[in-house]
Amino acid sequence: MREAESWKSSRKITDYFKRSAVETLKLQGLSIYNAKNSYIRTIKDSTMKQFILAVCIMLSTLSASSQVNTDRVMMIGRNALYFEDYVLAIQYFNQVITAKPYLADPYYFRAMAKFMLDDFKGAEEDAAECLLRNPYYTAAYQLRGAARQNQDKYELAATDYQRSLEFFPEDRITLVNMAIVNVELKQYEVAAKFFEVLLRRFPDYTPGYLTRSQMHLEMNDTTSAMADLDKAIEIDPYTAQSFSARGVLQLQQKEYNKALADLDEAIRLDPYFEGNYINRGLVKYHLNDLRGAMADYDRVIETDENNLIARFNRGLLRAQVGDNNRAIRDFDKVIELEPDNKIAYLNRAMLHNEIGDKEASLADLNVVIAANPDFFTGYYMRSQLKREMNDLRGAENDYMLARAEEAKARKVATVNPEPFKQARKQSETKDTREQADEDIDKFNMLVVADNERSEKSKYQRQSRGKVQNIHAPVDPEPMFVLTYYERSYEVNRPVYYSEVMDKANSELHLSWILKATNNEAALNELQIESHFRSIDNYSMRLESDPVNPTLYFGRAMDFMLVQDYENALKDLQKVITLNPDMLLAHFARAVVRSKQLEYDRLQTDPRAMSSGAAINLPELGNIAGKPRLPDISTKSIDYEEILKEYEAILRINPDFIYAYYNRAEIFSLEKDYRAAIADYSKAIELEPQFAEAYFNRGISRLAIGETAMGLDDLRKAGELGIVQSYSIIKRMQ
Repeated sequence: MREAESWKSSRKITDYFKRSAVETLKLQGLSIYNAKNSYIRTIKDSTMKQFILAVCIMLSTLSASSQVNTDRVMMIGRNALYFEDYVLAIQYFNQVITAKPYLADPYYFRAMAKFMLDDFKGAEEDAAECLLRNPYYTAAYQLRGAARQNQDKYELAATDYQRSLEFFPEDRITLVNMAIVNVELKQYEVAAKFFEVLLRRFPDYTPGYLTRSQMHLEMNDTTSAMADLDKAIEIDPYTAQSFSARGVLQLQQKEYNKALADLDEAIRLDPYFEGNYINRGLVKYHLNDLRGAMADYDRVIETDENNLIARFNRGLLRAQVGDNNRAIRDFDKVIELEPDNKIAYLNRAMLHNEIGDKEASLADLNVVIAANPDFFTGYYMRSQLKREMNDLRGAENDYMLARAEEAKARKVATVNPEPFKQARKQSETKDTREQADEDIDKFNMLVVADNERSEKSKYQRQSRGKVQNIHAPVDPEPMFVLTYYERSYEVNRPVYYSEVMDKANSELHLSWILKATNNEAALNELQIESHFRSIDNYSMRLESDPVNPTLYFGRAMDFMLVQDYENALKDLQKVITLNPDMLLAHFARAVVRSKQLEYDRLQTDPRAMSSGAAINLPELGNIAGKPRLPDISTKSIDYEEILKEYEAILRINPDFIYAYYNRAEIFSLEKDYRAAIADYSKAIELEPQFAEAYFNRGISRLAIGETAMGLDDLRKAGELGIVQSYSIIKRMQ
């Protein structure tokens, strides 16, 4: 998981796929999505972020002087960082820096929080401050290198990575990043040496082969690139981006049937990534399957109506088959989304002319010519249009301008005819252009995706990196917690009624609506300030009413939300002492203890963090060709007290479904899958639409070899809205 972060730290690596597609994939206007897009999404997954946090925290403990005693605020800040409350974490680290500006740790962890928020400049500055205070803080070199790499400061990034390699010469993330920055610097021989070291030490490291294949494409060595992609697929035939990349390469080599087979497989493995459909549409266009190409673009637009590339390409295809009015609507949308797209104006101008709307056609041509005053074809077109509108003087003027500009172009062609030969050759083939290529002469070419734009578009509707894609880890759905804040799902899931929660909101009169959710949202700055004020308010009220359990519970909730678990537990203990049957106090205490154990586990064994829940699909083992879930490590973890807490909850209310669900999570962590299945089953019996329980029970059943029943559970979970179920089903089948 940690290694996937290297892709986030190198946004420009996406250009490798783009360039490889651009140079030979030339179609009359259809766009190509980067196969690389699907791979770079890996880093956006929140579990990936958690793991790189864990590894960097571990590396920080290996630094000679990094073990600094910190106060409780520092520990709370690290709690918040681990649980992805980055804004809240920064607030805590600010307090530590103000109180003890000589410490290196708070600068490092604040840099990490800023990095996770994509504030790369701020992360670089804080990592530098950390290194000023402790020049042997190895993790800070890695972090600063990644921040610099994201700012295109490749030489400086390489310096930091080299420093890190002095401490850990076989760290594969640093080796990958060193190779990437050298590719960006066009130092291919140096990059090749780093790849050689990496793959000699880690011969089954799929991302290494994928990355090196893009370097070979940069060097126009398609044979070596294909060999690396073949090797990546041989090692891991369950990763969609490998097939996407090879499909694009085969497309550029005009091996259309092979490209179609690879893109079909990529879509089978990852049915939610739009780029695969756009690429496949391009292949189908080459195979003269216009209906199939149109269907793929329709699919993309159904899920993302603002996808520029799909809109543009579908507009060109519709124009080609004479569906002019609907083609105009597609170009209307392109221009609405990208008002400076002069190529879309030109295509719409021609379509308006086709349907007889001369005024609209003239207005569009005026926009095009104003932006491209040497575009003689545009003058010829406008001259003809004005003649048809009886503007003979205007037509004559445009005709003369067109002749003059054409003469200039011919003079240039006489001196250097090669570009014109290429243009003539391209006009006879199905060519493409890059999305960023605004050459008006390429107005009728289908578009090759500009990766940065497609990435931006792709993430507009995602929340904190939780995406349904093949590279997301197989995470059991997390435990349910008490909170006031819940993130929305992109795909609706059932809403579960709880009499306990309803009664609590009616009787406790808290300042916010209490919720039980496994999709809690991180707090923003205003919310953080509100809960600190709420803590002060409860404290003042408790001075005059020191035996009121509701006040202690309300303050405990505030402490939980600002990650101050020590004080939250003290208040919850007080609540239970005053009111032993208050179910939600027991439930909150169990949740807090679980979070504490999870964080404590990170401190003792950072690399084991992800193995407790997250399971990387590409790393699944194989038995008779079938992927299976690896064993889960529970080293040094004692959940006995938490299990007793859930037993107490179920004695108070045996129908509280969240207690069964959370207890099952603990049984899963302890590898007692049959006990987990029993609790998930009880939760489902009480709530037949419990999507998360179906999903987790399915994973538990897969872990003990009950494949058929496990897949049935995953199908039900998918039906109820947990879409990643389908990726697992396809891999298991």
